[in-house]
This record gives sequence, structure tokens and C-alpha cells, in this order.
Amino acid sequence: MSSAAQLGPRPNPLPRRERFISYALRAPWFFLETGFFGSLSLAASLFEKDGRRQHRIAQAWARMSVRASGARLTVLHPERLHPQPAVFVCNHLSYMDTPAIFSALPFQFRIVARHDLFTLPFIGWYLRRSGQVPVDVANPRASIASLASAVRTLRSGMPLFIFPEGGRSESGHPAPFLNGPAFMAIRAQVPLVPMALIGTHELLPIHHFEFHPVPVKLVVGEPIETKGMTVRQIDDVTARLQQQIAALYYEHSWRKRPEPSAAAPGRSASEGGHLEAAAISQACSHQFPLEAPRP
Repeated sequence: MSSAAQLGPRPNPLPRRERFISYALRAPWFFLETGFFGSLSLAASLFEKDGRRQHRIAQAWARMSVRASGARLTVLHPERLHPQPAVFVCNHLSYMDTPAIFSALPFQFRIVARHDLFTLPFIGWYLRRSGQVPVDVANPRASIASLASAVRTLRSGMPLFIFPEGGRSESGHPAPFLNGPAFMAIRAQVPLVPMALIGTHELLPIHHFEFHPVPVKLVVGEPIETKGMTVRQIDDVTARLQQQIAALYYEHSWRKRPEPSAAAPGRSASEGGHLEAAAISQACSHQFPLEAPRP
């Protein structure tokens, strides 16, 4: 059922035929298979503790969701995706980002997600029963506590994935990043792997319900090593991470990079209810002494 157009500005309004197919076929298919795989995952959670079956079910759900949307997903530089303890980081544009990530990453991982998602039917049930990590972006101390849990997950050998913007971008451009990914990677002394999704905003923007099938790309960047770094370098690492993901995004997107005054590159996620960099740094110094010995 894929009929992906070329990637470019999303038509407004969508053609009548696209809207009909979306409401009559794509959306019902998407919701039905989400309910089916969600129920299957909950049943699997009763018989396992490592989440392996649940992750395979999530991957099957993701691939079918991408197919239902009509998108074509391509991964660039898949050789950089290794099943190692690392923090995989990607810009956040659409509800379809999660299916794209589960479709593309060929190994088991855990998600660091907003705590309010854990209260939703099916989605929240899956997140809790499969061992994902909640984070409260509105409460710096609660966020640091949950990020400490994420660090323990990394040290156990499990890769983590996180959207660093705290929510979906309404403009289609990458938004300022939170410091959480850099904090987790530095505390666990594991690499950060920058990735950029291109096309999911045109496929299904925030506050929209009709699919506009387009090609979707996941571009995997070079890892950023954090060995030997301390939490004093969180801001610098966050800025570098944001710059790399933005570079990957604008290299492959039809969108043009905004002027510096509009994009304000290098800001460390301090707007719209996001965690302030100062609050994170202060909380880090209380929760984890800056020069504490590493295990």
C-alpha cells in the first residue's frame, strides 16, 4: 500500500484521495495492529524477565506501522549501529519516530521516555512491563533520579535510546536539546551515537492525523566518545551532540538551516518547561559528586 511521494513540503490541505486512504485504510490498520501487538507484548511479559520477546514484538509492530503509513524507510550508515552499551540519540519530529527507530535499530535497547507516557493505555503498559526508563522533564531532581536509573541500565550492558528535545518539534526543525543524554553517557562512560530522522514530520506532524506517505531516512553519525569526561563537560558535549545531529538533518532534508538568531544553536534545552542546564548541573553535583570515583 506504499505510495510514497518525493520528500518536500507537506501539502496543506492534503489531496482528497490521500485523506480518504488515510482515514479509511492507514489509520484503522495502524490502530488495530497497535492494539494487537500491544496485547501480545503484555502477554509475553508474563513469561519473561529480560524483555527479549517483547522487544521482538515491538520491532514487528514498528515495521508494520511504517508499512501502514505508506512511508519508505532507509537507514544510512547502518554499519555504525552496534549492539554495545551506548546512548543512541535522535531528533524528535513525529509520533512515527518511535516506529522508525524500532524498525531501524537491529538490537535490543531500552527507551528513556517522558514519564507521562507511562500512564497511557497499551503504550504505558508496554513501557513499564518491558523495563523502559521514565524521566520527568518538569522536575530536575526527579529527572536526575530517573537518569541515575538509566545509568545503571547502561552499566549493565544494555544500550539506551532517547529523544533529547523533550517533545516533538512543531516546526520540523531540531529543537534545543536537554542535557540528559550527555549526563547518562558521561556517568556510564559510554559513547553517544547521534542520529537524524528526516521525513517523519512530513509523514505525520504533531497535531495531525492524516498520513502523507514520503521517503523517511535515518542517518547514523559517528559516535562521540565520553571516556575520561566528567559532568563538568555536560554542556559542551550537549552542544556538540546537537550540532552533529543538526548537520546530519540539514544535509539530507529539503529544509534550510535557520539563521543563527532564530535557531540559537548551542543552547542547552532551557525553554518551554524543559530542564534548565543550571538546574541539571546543580542537581548532578548534589546527587553525584563531580569527582566521585567511578566503579
